[in-house]
Amino acid sequence: MSSTEPSESGPLYAAREPVFPRRVKGHFRTLKWVLMTLMLGIYYITPWIRWDRGPALPDQAVLVDLANRRFFFFMIEIWPHEFYFVAGLLIMAGLGLFLFTSAMGRVWCGYACPQTVWTDLFILVERIVEGDRNARIRLLRQKWDFEKIRKRMTKWTLWLLIGVATGGAWVFYFTDAPTLLHDLLHGSASAVAYTTIAVATATTFAFGGFAREQICIYACPWPRIQAAMMDEDTITIAYREWRGEPRGKPGVAGNGDCIDCQACFNVCPMGIDIRNGQQLECITCGLCIDACNEMMDKVGKPHGLIGYIALKDEAKERAGEHPTNVWKHVFRPRTILYFTLWAGIGIGLVVALFMRSPIDFNVTPNRDPLYVVQGDGSIRNIYTLRLRNKHGEATTYRISVTTEDHEEREPLTLTLEGQPGDTVTAPADQLSTQRLYIEAPAGSKMAREDRSEIKIWVEDVKGTDRASAEAVFNGREQHH
Repeated sequence: MSSTEPSESGPLYAAREPVFPRRVKGHFRTLKWVLMTLMLGIYYITPWIRWDRGPALPDQAVLVDLANRRFFFFMIEIWPHEFYFVAGLLIMAGLGLFLFTSAMGRVWCGYACPQTVWTDLFILVERIVEGDRNARIRLLRQKWDFEKIRKRMTKWTLWLLIGVATGGAWVFYFTDAPTLLHDLLHGSASAVAYTTIAVATATTFAFGGFAREQICIYACPWPRIQAAMMDEDTITIAYREWRGEPRGKPGVAGNGDCIDCQACFNVCPMGIDIRNGQQLECITCGLCIDACNEMMDKVGKPHGLIGYIALKDEAKERAGEHPTNVWKHVFRPRTILYFTLWAGIGIGLVVALFMRSPIDFNVTPNRDPLYVVQGDGSIRNIYTLRLRNKHGEATTYRISVTTEDHEEREPLTLTLEGQPGDTVTAPADQLSTQRLYIEAPAGSKMAREDRSEIKIWVEDVKGTDRASAEAVFNGREQHH
């Protein structure tokens, strides 16, 4: 085919057509309002919740303390070496997404995705300022007169304020919220805080106000992955064309239930027509169901022309049979496997959380030299003890050493550098470093042997917590 001939498939690029969803009422729209309010409330309010942890710790309930490399979540405190908790939560999030997609398609995208939530909020503002769908379309085509400038500037200002609130709420999770708010208002906050808020504001303004469905279609990888998570038992939104076709005026012999009112298309935030079948752009938000049910009420037809349905039930419904019970679609081997894995990881994290030792320490031997011969012939080994105090107050610990030889327990002497006794006080929620000297008497078995196993114990002087770590004591035999 010559390059000058017209292409049958059309141009490779098509300019974006703005999508102006019409206002709709119904069960799914109400559910989306409830979830949007709940999630936005949690996001904006959480940094301001206080939680008393004592005088030495921050009182913000949820705080990612990057400066001190800790994460606080109410009564839970996660340290850097416990990052496996965060990794476990991320794995649970992924499995949860697989589970919900396998059971009900892109239900996450339609109801809980941040892009969907903020886009809904921006569309609400747009509708309040500019009017419903037809009014917004007229305003788009209208010349730039005073009315259009006034409405656009009002809308963009409100969008910008939402963006600032969004970016501001985000940075509040990383430092004390009241203190940071005071610094932001007085111009004394760090440049990082202002920059982060500016970036978050710009992205929220652009993604929620202008990009909208383009983010879901082109930027998000999930629409292209979801097919691997879905099968013929997955419940998703579909148009029952065997009932709706042929489309036409109600009451005309031979016509189906679809009156071709375009209501399902007009309310779709993705700008698609669900009657064309399953499409990558569909986020299964259910607004087309509400719109169609509203029209069915007006023409006296039963609900469900557009609704949630599994592919396996299509043949049954075509034949006039009852579909399979919804719970049988939800609870099937694939979803049970996902749920089992998800729950197993969750239980494992909870068990690990409550079984972790309140005393965290490690012992590193000094390798240069391996040992020191004292004037009286005793052998000294030097160790570095790193002790992390996870309590909210300064705590005193007793350090001791024992041998692994239960047949011949020889006396070992432990000395703390710079400490008069066998105790050390660690500041609240800090990592302390302490030098240890362990000596074996001259001529003793441990002084003569190449290597001996020992245990170093750390115990709260109150007797509430105790932990140990294995180490090696080096004797003189290795050089004979």
